[in-house]
Formats: sequence, structure tokens, C-alpha cells
Amino acid sequence: MLNNRIFIIVSILLLFFVGCEKDTASNVEPINEITGRSSWKIIQEEIFDKSCAGCHSVGTSFGNQSGLMLTADVAYENLINREPHNQVAKDDGLELVGTEGLASLYKSYLWEKINAPDKDHFYADHPQYGEIMPLGVDFLTNGQLEFIRQWIVAGSPETGAVADSSLLQDSARYVDVLFEPLQPPEVGVQYHIGPFDVAPNSEVEFFQRSDGDTTGPIYITRYEIMMRPNSHHYILYGFQNYIPSAFVPPEGVMRNIRNPNGDYNLSTIASMQYHVFGLGTQWRRLDYSLPPGVALYYNNEHGFDHNPHYYNYSDTTITGELFVNVHMADPSEVQIVARTLQVGDQGFNLPKGEETTVVDEWYSDQRMYVFELFSHAHELNTEFAIEIAGGDRDGELIYISYDYSHPPVLKLDPPLEINQGEGFRLIATYDNWRDYDVSFGFLSTDEMMLVFAKYYTD
Repeated sequence: MLNNRIFIIVSILLLFFVGCEKDTASNVEPINEITGRSSWKIIQEEIFDKSCAGCHSVGTSFGNQSGLMLTADVAYENLINREPHNQVAKDDGLELVGTEGLASLYKSYLWEKINAPDKDHFYADHPQYGEIMPLGVDFLTNGQLEFIRQWIVAGSPETGAVADSSLLQDSARYVDVLFEPLQPPEVGVQYHIGPFDVAPNSEVEFFQRSDGDTTGPIYITRYEIMMRPNSHHYILYGFQNYIPSAFVPPEGVMRNIRNPNGDYNLSTIASMQYHVFGLGTQWRRLDYSLPPGVALYYNNEHGFDHNPHYYNYSDTTITGELFVNVHMADPSEVQIVARTLQVGDQGFNLPKGEETTVVDEWYSDQRMYVFELFSHAHELNTEFAIEIAGGDRDGELIYISYDYSHPPVLKLDPPLEINQGEGFRLIATYDNWRDYDVSFGFLSTDEMMLVFAKYYTD
């Protein structure tokens, strides 16, 4: 993913949290029966007691194997600031649940083990962590997961109400699908890119323009992305209004970013100068909805430019393929027009054999209301933090990622207010274990330091 001119070319061995009782919507108490209890007590009584403690208790084989008991008398002290029983997770610096807020969320072995929507990352990047839990029954509901997430971000307290108990009414849950076509949107357009081959020990990155099955300006309120495994990223770009007609790429043609000899394809690079970032992800499956009444506007004069990037460092050819649904709204339904933001550093150098921290700052000339935030880096990145820069909140941590391949997509509700003269401080740490210096580049073996946001203004 690059700037406005050049954008990014952008957890089975040890059982842990086991569920022996199936959690269904009927297990969720009405909201008026839940209120009045601390957030931790709700987690214990509504989630652990019903989905975990039946197996994670004294005398069970699962409890003995995991070294973790989650019955009400010991669960809190067994979780908080404790090392996991899994040696690999321990070596990775994880704890079961920490008390440092947002920074603890992505260092939490509990969160790794129950966060089913991030299943691709769990098994691809941490196969020695065991299985996603609960095992053998339904995953936790989206509402249960979000309730636990809010509790951890609030410092995992034993007392006090720090998470919204109404979340538990959301009984939808993650459904594991490897790859299948998406159902087209009722209002909007679907794009299908591929299938295409990715040769052994290679990377494939290209652009392909679609005129789109709509005419005139559009307002995007939701998008769905489904990709085959081994995707590095997918980005949907628009084009600047002022792009000369000679630089508008032909429709439906695959334009590789590199020639067969590895050199950049200059005609592809030229058209990239006129890109406008629209949406993108490093997650293989993503279903993202903007806040109610908010939409991304695009003039749609030249359609969209699709940018898939696949890598294959195996000895066999793999297949790349993806579906994208762009859901649209009638202008009369739109109350707020959202914008996209991309900031970062392209001029850094990472000396071989060294750990390097790169800091970059960006400041806004207007008040912004940020409702989405995520980072982008490559495999040498070990930590990516974002702080507020400037003003009374200078240095406040608002985002952190320890996973370059599936960085968290932070949805902020209410939005994060950034005042005029304030901005973001990007702090990215890299461990260059290679025997050569590394700098900014488009290959997955190069590096990047980028942040993307969606926001609106007054």
C-alpha cells in the first residue's frame, strides 16, 4: 500500500479453552437480568461457566492438560498476569490476560484462543498454540467476544462495569468457510478476480480495472471480501478525476506490477500515480460495514482498479482468486460522507542484523472523527503502535499490532476525535534478521510502514 501517488502494491497439540456445553442464544439472559453485575462476573457466569468451566475444572483431563481451571472460585486469579501453559506462547511473550489495556489485548493468549474470526491468523502464524476454543462445539458468539474484548481493553478489572452488557444479545457467531463465492449484494456490485496461477517461489501482484455495473457517483456503506489462501493483500482503488485519458487502463486487462525479469512495469507504475485509495485488507475474509448513515463517496467516472497480491514460497503452484462485494446506498440514505486517510514513512532503512524503531508523525489541519484504523507492514515488523500526537492527549496509545500479516482492524465507536493540530505518531519496530539491509518496497520481503483510517469531518 503506498501514499496518494504510489500506494501499496497494500492458532494442535495442547488443548486450552475447551467448551463442553453448547452456548446458544437461549443461554443469554435478558439485559435487565444482567445489569448490576461487574463485567468480570458476567464473563464468568454467562461465558466461562456455560462454555469453558465444564472441562476446565479440577479432575478433568482437559484441565490437567492445559493447567488452567476456570471455575468461579479460581478463574480470575488463574488468568490475570499469568503465563500460559503452552511453551511456544510463553516464549512469544504472551500472558493469559494482562491489565495494560489495549496493549494487553494482542498479547493475550486467552484472546488468541477464543477469537474465532481471526482463525486464519491463528493457524497460519501460530500452529503450535493448539486449537481455537471452545473445542468441538460452537465458537463464542460475536457479542461474547466483543464483551471480553472491551473488558480486556479496559484493563481486565475484577470489579466495575467496563463493557456494554447489551452486546451479549448478539448471538451471531463466526462460521468457518475456507473459500466460496459470495452471494451478490442486493444493492451494489460484485467483482470476481481470477482464478490465476502463482508459480512456486514467487509473488504475483497486478491491477485490473473494472468499469463497474453502475453509472454516476456511488456511496459505499459496506464491503465483503473473500480470498483464497496465501493472499498478502487486496486493495480497491479509484482514480483521480484529472487522470489523462491516455493513462486510463483498459478494462478487464491484468496489468502486472513487474515484468518477467523482475523490473517494474513502467506503464503500470504510471497509472498508479492517479490512484485514490478506497478500501483494502490483509484479512482473507472481511465483512465491514460503515457506521449507520455514513458512506464512502466515489465519483465512479473511471471505475475501480483491483489490486490483489499473492505470495507463494512453496514448491508447488497455487491458485489465487477473490470475490468482492461493494454494497451501495441511495444518496438520500447518506447523512455523513466518509473519507479515507493513508499516512506513513517510505524513507526508512533497516540495517541487517539489527532491531530498528522508526517513528513518523502526521498532523491534521482540521477536526477529524476517526472510526476505523489499521496498520500495514511486512514480516520484519514485530510491533506497530499508534499514539495521539500533539495536544493534551499527546502520547496516548490508541492502536497496537503485533501481527504484521493480519493486523487488527480497529473499529472506534464512538469515533476518535482528532483536533486541528493533533495527529498520529506511528512507532514501528522491526527485527531485520536477514543478512542484508532492507528498505521500503512492494515485495512481501521488502518492508512498509503505513496506517490507514476512515473518518469524517465537521
